[in-house]
Amino acid sequence: MKQVQKLYPHLLAVLGFVFIALIYFLPVLQGKKIYQSDIVQFTAMAKEQNDFRAAEHAEPYWTNAAFGGMPTYQMGANYPHDYIGKLDDALRFLPRPADYLFLYFLGFYGLMLVLKIDPLKAFFGALAFGFSTYMIIILGVGHNAKAHAIAYMPLVVAGVILVFRKKYVFGGLLTMLAVALEINANHFQMTYYLLFLLLVLGIYFGYKFFKNKEFKELAIVSGTFAVAVIFALGANATSLMATKEFTDYSIRGKSDLTITPEGTKKTETTTLDRSYITEYSYGVAESLNLIAPRLFGGGNGEKLSDDSAVYDYMLKYGASEEEARQFTDSYAPTYWGTQPIVAAPAYIGAVVFFLAVLGLYHDKRKIRYVFLIGALLSLVLSWGKNFSVVTDFFIDFVPLYDKFRAVSSIQVVLELCFPVLAIIGLQSFFTNYKEKQWDSLWKTAATTLGLLVLLFLCRSLFDFSGSMDGQLRQMFSQSQDKSFEIGFIDALKTDRKTMYAADLLRSGFFIAAAAIALWAYTKNKIASTTAIVIVGLLMVTDLVFVDKNYVSNKDFVSAHEVDIPFTASPTDEQLMLDTTNYRVLDVEGYLNAKASYFHKSIGGYSAVRPRRMQELFDYQIAKNNKRVLDMLNVKYIIQSNDKGEEVASINPAANGNAWFVKELRKVNSNDAEMKALDKLDNKNVAVTQKEVSVKVGLPRDYVTDSTAIIEQTYNKPNHLKYSSNNKNEGFAVFSEMYYKNGWNATIDGKATDIINVDFALRGMLIPAGKHLIEFKFEPQVVKTGSTIALVSSIGMLLLLVLGFILKTKSRKNH
Repeated sequence: MKQVQKLYPHLLAVLGFVFIALIYFLPVLQGKKIYQSDIVQFTAMAKEQNDFRAAEHAEPYWTNAAFGGMPTYQMGANYPHDYIGKLDDALRFLPRPADYLFLYFLGFYGLMLVLKIDPLKAFFGALAFGFSTYMIIILGVGHNAKAHAIAYMPLVVAGVILVFRKKYVFGGLLTMLAVALEINANHFQMTYYLLFLLLVLGIYFGYKFFKNKEFKELAIVSGTFAVAVIFALGANATSLMATKEFTDYSIRGKSDLTITPEGTKKTETTTLDRSYITEYSYGVAESLNLIAPRLFGGGNGEKLSDDSAVYDYMLKYGASEEEARQFTDSYAPTYWGTQPIVAAPAYIGAVVFFLAVLGLYHDKRKIRYVFLIGALLSLVLSWGKNFSVVTDFFIDFVPLYDKFRAVSSIQVVLELCFPVLAIIGLQSFFTNYKEKQWDSLWKTAATTLGLLVLLFLCRSLFDFSGSMDGQLRQMFSQSQDKSFEIGFIDALKTDRKTMYAADLLRSGFFIAAAAIALWAYTKNKIASTTAIVIVGLLMVTDLVFVDKNYVSNKDFVSAHEVDIPFTASPTDEQLMLDTTNYRVLDVEGYLNAKASYFHKSIGGYSAVRPRRMQELFDYQIAKNNKRVLDMLNVKYIIQSNDKGEEVASINPAANGNAWFVKELRKVNSNDAEMKALDKLDNKNVAVTQKEVSVKVGLPRDYVTDSTAIIEQTYNKPNHLKYSSNNKNEGFAVFSEMYYKNGWNATIDGKATDIINVDFALRGMLIPAGKHLIEFKFEPQVVKTGSTIALVSSIGMLLLLVLGFILKTKSRKNH
């Protein structure tokens, strides 16, 4: 009975998390869905895949709707024996995005319990973590996989700490499940960043083991981690193996080209271009947004009041009140940091910062330094190009670091560590070293409030000019009204200064209120529980008020608008009357998925798009090489006319789905193959690597005439059929993207080789006569990975049962 009673506070906490997640995202209870820009793009990219599932009740694992054709491994592909995914689905039982907010709370609460935090403090800590502005913003824009991975980070840390504390059974099982769920979330950048914190944690505990000469225990710890990680990896084997296979083929893999689009020698040796990796680098001074949200103007489009300088200036310049208010309600470009786009500041909370400093002063457990170092390391790395000495070192020498962009997002580690430090501080203040309470409290208040005062006094050191101001000036210069440009920028700077001062005052208020509550407790004016509730409410209220400026009920729309995000334009409707198998190029939306929703496009929206298609675009299509569009079977080019209307022009020279060539030109390198496309008559000549043609024994010249025919007779994403009739042996080029893994080809049922030609397409030697040619996408990686996942899942289940038996026996013995 006592064991059951101990569960009551935790049950109440979980129910509280459910209630708060639903209340914050209240429209989900009305059947509405949040409009997430990234998910809109994902929905468009996955439409062909989802249509195939509905019709065939199977997985295609390939889509032809985007980038000419690519695997669906990073587009929500469903794999056999994904039992960890089913467990994750059970944990995310709430409507989206309340499900992710609930996971934030639940995971952090688990970490707090492992750190021996009381349930009430752990409850408020979980809310502080979940309502950290960045956590809410990524839900607003649709970075669901990122949110998913972040939510399981605290549980991974919790499991690791338990193992290091020699709780081998429970810690090992928790680590195994948490790591499996973390990997299953499928955002490897977040998982990779978590490893930095785990490395710091490992060094801390490893040093203690060596210092105490506990080598046997260290061996057991290492073995426990090895077993946990092996099974966690195995349970996600299909996803991991498929992702690894496709990564090498995507823009995250190393290019085969050694020249730039301009023809010069490449000097960059990283997987991704260094400027691309560091494009989103947090400003050093901008990091102060962590403790005062709008020091650097907030987001790209902030709401200003009728008292703002921008509003007054627009009225003076002749705008109506409605026009001025419409602009200042959501579009005021107040952000003046260094990043190109910022939806909102990454604000951890003034009270969280205050309590974290309190923890550093008052708590004596050295583990607090693990979280402090993890936070500082992530902060420094988030500066990217603004602290290039460190960033360049990591890009050049730390494995895998150059495969991820947007280095500012490593701040998620800091956003995990600071709430941990805060709640450690709160717990310690109420339970340890009571004789030092006042000493720790005044030092903390002096440090945090002193920092805010210093920032206020130093405001004159900033000019409040942003990197986006240049674009504003360029926009206004088109009106040839210099006075408006200067006046508007000055008004904008005035509002930025106002926001800077106002948010320092705001943070100061919350810190002072929290300090007063703790002071009142030390003077026995209020009970400890009252003080904890007051501080907890201040901490959460502070964050929620900021969050609601960026993600609120107004961001929810009808489910129909989310499920069917695009409406066919007259141009789309016109093109869909064409029943042939063709591709389109959306000139202005090449990296937008709208065209993929209605057509087969050579563009799309993906952070892991196929590298060779991207290189075809950069090296050829961007230079107006129309012949490359012909070989990609681009029949329609969508663009805007002089009136801004969307129109589609037909490309009558498109090569079609397949054709016979007269010559197979052989070159010695990928660079030469790409250069050959500059002026290649691809209707009659194909180009390939000499080593490939020699290996297969391909002739150079072929006889073709008007009677030689090859045409597509069947088209599914993962299954293509062609019929050919040629009185001579011929070489056919297929306007399909070459992908060496998974595609199998047959001629009249007999396996044959698929040759990579024209840098990105498929070619095949076809005997004389009439033949049936088939391509089937049958990825071996899925078959192999699924078998490993099944075996690993069974092993995990057996370990869980064994752990339960051992735990039961242990209780009986005690």
